[in-house]
Formats: sequence, structure tokens, C-alpha cells
Amino acid sequence: MDFKIRDIDETQAPLLDHLIELRTRLLRSILALGLAFAVCLYFSDAILSFLVQPLIKAGQNELIYTKLYEAFFVELKVSLFAAFCLSFPVIANQLWAFVAPGLYAKEKKAFLPFLIATPVLFLSGAALAYYVVMPTAFRWMLGFEGNKGGIQLKALPATGDYLGLVMQFILAFGISFLLPVLLLLLNRAGIVSRTQLSGVRRYVIVAITAVAAIITPPDVVSQLMLLIPMLLLFEGSLIVMWLGERRDAKAGNAAAQVIEP
Repeated sequence: MDFKIRDIDETQAPLLDHLIELRTRLLRSILALGLAFAVCLYFSDAILSFLVQPLIKAGQNELIYTKLYEAFFVELKVSLFAAFCLSFPVIANQLWAFVAPGLYAKEKKAFLPFLIATPVLFLSGAALAYYVVMPTAFRWMLGFEGNKGGIQLKALPATGDYLGLVMQFILAFGISFLLPVLLLLLNRAGIVSRTQLSGVRRYVIVAITAVAAIITPPDVVSQLMLLIPMLLLFEGSLIVMWLGERRDAKAGNAAAQVIEP
């Protein structure tokens, strides 16, 4: 009986330690998000001004709100969105600090490029959406204004709808640009190989086209502007895998030569 109780205590202690550490990491992440939210709420007008620039570049300088509380909730939504973007490095660091102790030094070294590439690729996708895709798509959407069969059509976008569309653009492009990270992680884990991905290229193209059609607004311009970069990122991932295979092959040959007498 003493052996069983001691055995249970020894197995529960590491689990409790992990749970306590997880709680600490979560509290720090929530605190960072809360502080960032307070700061972003104070600068909500400046953030909103930044987010409406693509619409202004497209030729529209007016937003309306049809519900009395809509403007207030828009400020909260914008502040929370900006706070998450601002605090994401801290959240990611806390997640890494929780996972890293369970990894070997070689595994940590292998994950480091992915940790660096993730924010870079996400920001690249978000920047493409903000500076190129949104002004182009909004200009195309506003092109439907005018006299249509004796009826004057005028665009009066609601504040909440517009901000929802902007966040959809930014998240869609930012997350989609993480495709190389996903493919390379799967390849590094041995789940998929470059040969397998090359063999199903036509199906991948169909899948990427479907994803671009689903996560972007229903206009051809934004869909093509997401589809083309994703295809390029997919092909770039295959090239990186090929280079990694060549590097591993050379390392294997060098190791074999050292072992041979």
C-alpha cells in the first residue's frame, strides 16, 4: 500500500507542477493582453484612423453607424484586435517558455527558424492586405456607385461592417501566409514529403483556390490576390524542402566517409 501511494504521489507531482506553470503562463498572457487593451483603447481613435486609410485611398471618406451603441462597440472591437496583435509576441513567448523545457537542444534549434518565420510571414500577409489588396478591392466595390436604371446608388458603409471586413482581410492574408510554416513543420516531422506534395500539386491548387474563395470577400480581385501568393508560397516551400534534402544528403555522405576506415 505504501508503494502504491508513493508511486501515485510521484506521478502527480510533475503534473501539478506543469499545471501551476501553465496557470502562471496563462495569467501572464492575459495580463499582457489586458495592458495592451487598455493602451489601445486610449488610442482607439488613432487606430481607427489607421484602419480606414484603405477606404480613403479607394475614394470613400464617410462611415455611418445605424445603431446608437455601434460606435462604442466598434472601438472595443478595434482595441481588442489591436491589443491581441500588440501582445502576441508576449503570448507566443509564454507558450514557447512552457513548451521548450520538454524539447531536446536539437529540437529547439530545429524550431527556431519557424518561430522567426511565423511573425514575419503573418506581418507580410497583413501588410499585403492593408497596402495593396484592400484599396484595390474597395475601389472595385465602390465602382458600382452611380445611376443604375434611374436609381442613384451610393455606398454608405456601416462602421461595424467595415471594420469586420478589414479584420477579415488582415486575418485571412496573415494566416494564409503561414502555409510554408505548416508544410515545413509537417515535412520536418516526417508526416509528408516533398515527393508526396509534388504528386498532389493539382489537388493542392484546387484546395488553395477553395480556401481563397471562402475566407476572402466574394469578389474576384481579393480572391486572386490571395490565391497567387499562396501558390507561390507553396512552390517556395517545395524548394526549401528540396534544399533541405540536399543538405541532409551531403551531411549523411560526410558522416559515412568519416566512419569508413
